[in-house]
Amino acid sequence: MSIAALDRPAAATAGPPRPNVKARPTTFGAGGAEPYAHALRGGDDSQLFLSDAQREGQERVSMNVARWNASADPADLSLLAAASGPVLDIGCGPARMVIAALALGLNALGIDVSVAAIDNAADAGIPAVLGDVFDAVPSEGRWQTVLLVDGNIGIGGNVSALLARCGELVVPGGHIVVELHNQKSRDRSFTGLLVDTHGRQSAAFPWAEVGLTGVLSRSLGLGLTLLQTWTRDGRSFCRLATAR
Repeated sequence: MSIAALDRPAAATAGPPRPNVKARPTTFGAGGAEPYAHALRGGDDSQLFLSDAQREGQERVSMNVARWNASADPADLSLLAAASGPVLDIGCGPARMVIAALALGLNALGIDVSVAAIDNAADAGIPAVLGDVFDAVPSEGRWQTVLLVDGNIGIGGNVSALLARCGELVVPGGHIVVELHNQKSRDRSFTGLLVDTHGRQSAAFPWAEVGLTGVLSRSLGLGLTLLQTWTRDGRSFCRLATAR
């Protein structure tokens, strides 16, 4: 499959919203003062922090924007070690994983709900589309590998739903590669807020954090098989396979 063959939806011709569909909740870092978009556009040297909107005083988690905007590092490249076919990076951000996959001779595409992220990718000539993974996705059921990196297993705040959706996107026997929380027992959904060092704050959005134990318990009910777990440079990962 070539990138040119991908049946990408054109955002400009998407048409009116479907009737009787509830408005989607705000997505990661969006709304409010848009700190995520500002960081991706390189407006300044601000850092991003993720916190639970309903638990005041909780320690904030620092988000590594510099790594998102940099080239793929050795830990990132380990995610592609077993990839042998088309790669879809879900929540691709500036699309460093797409660049890495293309450099390995793999067909690849990024998808993200952030206009800033897709604009960055487009400016660099990187194949990426604006869209929600729970809506129509180019080449559904034909991806060999889907990636959930940089905490993107938390998208939507429902890990089971996201893993099930990923299973629909890959070929039979395809792989879902997940970056996990380093605490194996970590397993929580919450209402997140993103704020930067300049005080810009996003709207609230649903998010989740999950370690290996939680991913494995959900995988059993979704027909997913654990192929591999590993750690690299302080980060934790697993590779799941769908049924053939």
